[in-house]
Formats: sequence, C-alpha cells, structure tokens
Amino acid sequence: MYTLQNDLLKITVAERGAELKSITELADGTEYLFDGDPTWWKFSSPVLFPIVGKVNGNKYRAEGREFTLPGHGFARTTDFWLVDATDDALTFALESNAATFKVYPYEFRLEISFKLTGNEVKVAWKVVNVDDKDIYFSIGAHPALSCPINYRESFEDCYLKFNRAEKSSRIPLTSRGTLSHDRIPTLDGTELPLTYDLFKGDALVFDDLNSDEVSICSRKSTKTITVRAKGFPYWGFWTPNKGGAPFICIEPWHGHADYEDFQGELKDKEGIIKLAAGEKFKTEMSFIIGKADDSN
Repeated sequence: MYTLQNDLLKITVAERGAELKSITELADGTEYLFDGDPTWWKFSSPVLFPIVGKVNGNKYRAEGREFTLPGHGFARTTDFWLVDATDDALTFALESNAATFKVYPYEFRLEISFKLTGNEVKVAWKVVNVDDKDIYFSIGAHPALSCPINYRESFEDCYLKFNRAEKSSRIPLTSRGTLSHDRIPTLDGTELPLTYDLFKGDALVFDDLNSDEVSICSRKSTKTITVRAKGFPYWGFWTPNKGGAPFICIEPWHGHADYEDFQGELKDKEGIIKLAAGEKFKTEMSFIIGKADDSN
C-alpha cells in the first residue's frame, strides 16, 4: 500500500489494480470510500480495462480469434508497479505480458496516476499503444463511495446531484449483465433521490447525460463528495441489488457492456476506443471533497 497526504486529505492506493482504497478527511476522520468488505463487494475503486461491463457469454472476437474475458476486464485483478512517487503524486503502470496475451491480443502500457491538490484527488489514465497495429479497448472507473457519508444517516437520506439539468432514460441490463435496447425514464432535473429499490434491476446506465459532475448529498447534513469527469460519454450508477450496502458507485466510462444481441468483433463495439500504433489516449477524473470549486 502507498499513501499520499496533505493538510486536508489522506489517500491509500494498492498495487493490485492500482486501486484507490481510501480517501480520508483528516479534520474528523471521515472516510469517503468503501473499504472492500466482501460481504457486499470485494473492491473499493477498480479501473475497468480493457473492457467495461460484460461481453456476451464472457467471450469476444478480435484479430480473428476468440477470447474469454470476465466482466470489467483484467486490470482490476492484476498487480501494477510504482513508477514514480512525489510528495503529492503516485504513478503506477501495467504492461502487456504473457498472461494478458491469453485474454487480450494487443500490446499496451497502462499508467494510472493519483495527485492530491487541496480537497481534490485527481486520477489520470494513460493508455499507450506499443503494438505495431491499431488496438481497441474501453476504460472506466468504478469507485464505491460511502453512502451515507455520515454513518448516523441512511441511504434513503441521500440523493445524487447533477451539475446540469437532465431529462434522461436509463438503459436496462439483462439478467446476463448485457444491455437491452429498452429505455426507462429515470432522470428529470438535477436530483435523483436514492433508494435501494432503484437498483433492483442492477446498475443504472446512461449514454446521454449533460452533466460532468455528480455529487452524493444528504438532506440531513452538509458533507458531500463529487465525481468530476469531463468528456466521458457513458455513466453508470450501482449498489448491490440485495440492498443495504453502505455505498454507491458513480462510474464514468469510455465504453460499456455488450448489447444483448451484439455479435461483432471488439473493434465494432459501440463506444470502443481505437488507438493507432505509437499513439496515447489520456483522460482524467477527480474526487472533490466538500463543495466543488468550479475554478479548479
């Protein structure tokens, strides 16, 4: 485990998956990230790579071959190594190897960095194509954020606040974890009240949000955490559908699960990223503790 700390926050990052494991407010010890208790879910904030969600039957085709890959890919269960550390930042890397070639036919380097600035934790991703051909991938975040933030409150005391008005329908998931072609009206305005029943059908998936900031807020207290993610075309929101978990995941994605009837190759998937040989793909997101400062 590696830690970073400033006057306001302390974070902890694990080498396994380059996974953020803790965001703690130093003033009062408030923890903003779920601890990975396997009673509910064994992760805290995994990176999703080289797929987001599930492929049909856990199988996909690329480069004329068929591969088996579990939901959300392999990066979240693979050890990264620390490549750079400063007083306010950590950078981890993962490179293609014999194990990844068994499930993914491309050469790549994935770097994930964490930087502390005031009340903000910035997470940056960089994918480098070190192959001699185009590579195809998706990448996304899956942070499990404390909800409620104040342990004396309940999940139903909380709501999601969007920084722009929304009029959006979610894309339902099938029982196999793939996307259906139906739409269910879900968002109307800037707030979504939270109930466990909302997630009985699994995650809420959107492909048309206007917002690039989503906050967990409470009607009984003032603490908030905001996920800021500009330029992400897809968002997911999830808590275990059995109800009772002390977290909600706010997930900005580049890519999504297969549609239930998708039969094409990886390169044909909606939302897939194509990266030419020698090129780099960069994106970033932030966790902001307290009220988001639009000047950041």
